Amino acid sequence: MSVPIALTIAGSDSGGGAGIQADLKTFAALGVHGASVIAALTAQNTQGVQAIHDVPEAFVAAQMESVFSDLAVAAVKIGMLARGAVIETVADALARLAPGVPVVLDPVMVATSGDRLIADEAVEALRGRLMPLADVITPNLPEAAALLGEPVAASEKEAVAQARRLLGMGARAVLIKGGHAQGTESVDHLVASDGTLRRFATARIATRNTHGTGCTLSSAVAAGLAKGLSLTDAAAQAKRYVTGAIAAADQLSIGHGHGPLHHMHALWP
Repeated sequence: MSVPIALTIAGSDSGGGAGIQADLKTFAALGVHGASVIAALTAQNTQGVQAIHDVPEAFVAAQMESVFSDLAVAAVKIGMLARGAVIETVADALARLAPGVPVVLDPVMVATSGDRLIADEAVEALRGRLMPLADVITPNLPEAAALLGEPVAASEKEAVAQARRLLGMGARAVLIKGGHAQGTESVDHLVASDGTLRRFATARIATRNTHGTGCTLSSAVAAGLAKGLSLTDAAAQAKRYVTGAIAAADQLSIGHGHGPLHHMHALWP
């Protein structure tokens, strides 16, 4: 049996709700084999991030060499990369080992708990080295604002305008997420460099269990691309999957803070 393969390059969440763990659950739920390159370790649970341990960049590179030398990776998702040196290492390795492989970049900066996950010096490396390699970036509203050095968008029109300005940094498409906005709908916009715009809207779900939402959406997009879907179809599939996982999150009782999504909501009885 041949199965599509997606690779996540991100940080580990010891609580299992976000990061590498969320990515691998998402890949599995969507019928994709998941490989992983761990770029950082976190001591983390539903209540916050207590500590971060950086993986040396030489070992990050060794993991990438190992995966690409053996596995036919069909899509790459990039999540938490905490330091500029690691970002430079990942960018160099992707350019050398994975030309033509679709790349989904989730510019992770802050955890759901509010804890910062990236050093200030790494943000410029994120802009200059990784964004030009990305087929799509998936910022939420605060992340888009931070990348641009602007206030957080206060309307859909402003969010789309910021997505278009992000295209100028080199990414070929931007999926800007509206989960942090107000209103009865949660609206994401896919803006591509060819000028096309797609709006994905779902009813906003009242729950505190949203830990790992951004990681899950970006890995769901990568899973769709690994299966050969167009970017538009992969984004639509990802939005449906994440909406279902959020809607089912309260079926779980995990931790005392912001609990995880129910990644296996369509598979578990």
